[in-house]
Amino acid sequence: MNKKKINKIQLKWTVAIFLAALSMLGSGCSAPKEKFAITRYDKLPAGAYSVVAEVRAKPGKEGELRAATLPLVTAVRNEPNNLLYFLHEDRETHGHFIFYEIFASQADFEAHNASPHVQEWFAKLPDLADGGVKVIRMEILGNK
Repeated sequence: MNKKKINKIQLKWTVAIFLAALSMLGSGCSAPKEKFAITRYDKLPAGAYSVVAEVRAKPGKEGELRAATLPLVTAVRNEPNNLLYFLHEDRETHGHFIFYEIFASQADFEAHNASPHVQEWFAKLPDLADGGVKVIRMEILGNK
């Protein structure tokens, strides 16, 4: 199997595992639910727009890409129509980042990509990332 096909399979498994873990958050937690600010599945608006994105650091740039990327978490979560935003790093391949994002609509996702903090981050990628951001735009199924 070629490397591109292996990477695609790894990304699909990462998404599947993340979604399975996310689905367990509301069912198996022993802590009071009021402590968590998690969007309920049945409250997601029709047309909510889901994205999984992936970026890999250039060799030796893992820490710099992490440092440039971490501030996005707070900035994006404060965007008006961001419903969910998670940044993950592969435990075995440092510098391999996966984003899971849900916005109220596709227009809100496009506005997110045009925001100053995201544009500033995009501008850093040629120096820090091995290739650009790979994005999978998804439709949320089964939440209504």
